[in-house]
Amino acid sequence: MRQASILKPAPASKISRLPDSPSLPWIQVAPDAPYFITEDGQPWTPVGQNDAITWPELEGLFRRKNLAAVEEYLAYLSQHGVTCLRLMLEYAQVKHRYFEKPAGTFNPSMVKLWDDLFALCAKYGLRILLTPYDTFWMWLKWKYHPYNKNLGGPCAGRGQWLLCPDTMAVIKARLTFVVERWGGSGVLFAWDLWNEMHPAHMGNSSESFSRVATELSEHVRDLELRLYGRSHPQTVSIFGPILHTHPDTADTIFRHPLLDFASTHFYDAKTIDYPKNTVDSAIKVGELVREALEHAPENRPFFDSEHGPIHLFKDKKHTLAPEFDDEYFRHIQWAHLASGAAGGGMRWPNRHPHTLTPGMRVAQKNLTGFLDLIHWPTFRRKNLNQEIKVSEPSFAVFGCADGQQAVVWFLRKDALYQRKRLMDPNAAPLTVTVEIPGLQNGHYQITTWNTLEGMVREQFELEVQNASCSFTVPEVRTDVAVAVVKK
Repeated sequence: MRQASILKPAPASKISRLPDSPSLPWIQVAPDAPYFITEDGQPWTPVGQNDAITWPELEGLFRRKNLAAVEEYLAYLSQHGVTCLRLMLEYAQVKHRYFEKPAGTFNPSMVKLWDDLFALCAKYGLRILLTPYDTFWMWLKWKYHPYNKNLGGPCAGRGQWLLCPDTMAVIKARLTFVVERWGGSGVLFAWDLWNEMHPAHMGNSSESFSRVATELSEHVRDLELRLYGRSHPQTVSIFGPILHTHPDTADTIFRHPLLDFASTHFYDAKTIDYPKNTVDSAIKVGELVREALEHAPENRPFFDSEHGPIHLFKDKKHTLAPEFDDEYFRHIQWAHLASGAAGGGMRWPNRHPHTLTPGMRVAQKNLTGFLDLIHWPTFRRKNLNQEIKVSEPSFAVFGCADGQQAVVWFLRKDALYQRKRLMDPNAAPLTVTVEIPGLQNGHYQITTWNTLEGMVREQFELEVQNASCSFTVPEVRTDVAVAVVKK
């Protein structure tokens, strides 16, 4: 995170800030590893999902219709290891959740909603990855949006959102309002400065990607530094497949010098979007994380900030059965973490209603138990999905390591049943020998982890010689995670 110790915060009297509430330490990028820490040096991992102010668990915020239910939900998330929610400031699928109406006039009911949400999140130790616009529904419902010139707004067409100077002015005014009111809070984990930045938002050209990211980044960071003497981490998200149709966008998304971490949205037509089983999507996630890490600077955190069975849900009007969806979710989060991304990725529910299942919450809690086994602030991981060797070809391998630590996850490819859709918990167990390259010589602790139960399977010590870390994991029926740490 960029430091600004020489800058002094502006006087509080000049700022319309969030009313007093419990404070949380700010989050920053670890100085020596592609992960996150709190300002007091403690490891912090984004574990959570996409949520929305109109979905069932948060809808009680609006006009304080049911704050007790919202508080109960946030307490439940905290109890299940969730640390972060990705949220859009407005949700433009409906007409009564616009943050401004008309453009430039901030909706008092929405401001109060966010006051309450920030206060409740602080109470339960939750943080928000905040993005200022719901660009998906804003695009589809453009004729109703207050920014539309036909309604008195600044923009003549949605293809000019990020090119029109008048529209950029109101975008910056919105960002200014949010920074001044909530930017001093540690509840704000980071900025997703623009949700799914797309050539369609700028004249069907990616030429302005870097310029727009610079303009938004500098506006927010300069204001935060002036007001608070420091700034929150920043990213710009993208719909993942755009990287293949417009490869030049990778320069902005992964390598822009002003951004602090990289985030993309993991969608793939044949697997993640329309899962036929619970294995292929995980394998694709491993491939996508490796591809992302090859793009990004080695010390820049990366994570998927949106994924889910979007084609099956949106186009086919089908909601996955909980048993299948729980396993699909659990496999994706472990593929994401073990491949070298921060946390388990952030699911877009794509369920009816838009809520995660209790089984997914258990999976998140079980992931957070494993997180304590690795010292993330010093873990300079490299993806080793292809380099780690295993004795059994029936395992898909996901892993990352540096010289002193490693995270590995093995997933059986031959243990599917029920028409080859779900894992068979009674599959004949296999013993697998693994070899992880590149670890320094020395004494290591190996911990194997039951991802379904969220508990240690076995723990043993190992002497590594000749930079070859090799050990055996017995009786694996479906999958197993492994933490390797030099003592």
